[in-house]
Amino acid sequence: MGTPEGVSPVQNFQLERYLGQWYEIARLDHSFERGMSSVSATYSMREDGGVMVLNAGFMDDSKRWRQAEGKAYFVQAPDIGHLKVSFFGPFYGSYIIFELDSVDYQYACVAGMDTDYLWFLSRSPEISDDLLNHFIEVSSILGFDAESLIFVDHK
Repeated sequence: MGTPEGVSPVQNFQLERYLGQWYEIARLDHSFERGMSSVSATYSMREDGGVMVLNAGFMDDSKRWRQAEGKAYFVQAPDIGHLKVSFFGPFYGSYIIFELDSVDYQYACVAGMDTDYLWFLSRSPEISDDLLNHFIEVSSILGFDAESLIFVDHK
């Protein structure tokens, strides 16, 4: 599974601490999330040892909730924050946790296979300006287009 140049997955990753609900704070635009607000992701264990991924968001134009269920598996060792995720059968994409609150697991930066895919996640739907600025700075340094970030509304 590909990784963007200069982006390294976190080490000493602990999946059991990462499980649960995360709120999407910001993302780069993609058709599969376009027009969505109140986006969240919930991670839980699968019986086969993988991770169940349940993404949910509110479609602003149709005024309806939308969900997508997927599955994820570690690409390398389970203490490295690099997984492959699939929502569409046998097709997998990279899920690289490259920045993580290693103390409390309260925020994370996640990349896809290249710098076109970026998400800022938090356990809370709101974060401090300092933390948001940190995310923007880190992503910009790593070559992501931070100017194009979409900030998710969680009304």
